[in-house]
Amino acid sequence: MMIRRTIGRCTQRPIGAVAPPSPAEIAWREAMAQTRTRVPKGVFRYPTHEAANADWEKW
Repeated sequence: MMIRRTIGRCTQRPIGAVAPPSPAEIAWREAMAQTRTRVPKGVFRYPTHEAANADWEKW
């Protein structure tokens, strides 16, 4: 049986004050929620590099 020593103590890190979001944070969140990505999601397979490049330029 191995004897283990504990050096020091485990302490929890202090957690900041929990507060509702500020008006600036709410405005930022709403602005980010309205953005759309330019490229549709999914896996695309192209027969040639030229076809892939044409879609890239279209987006």
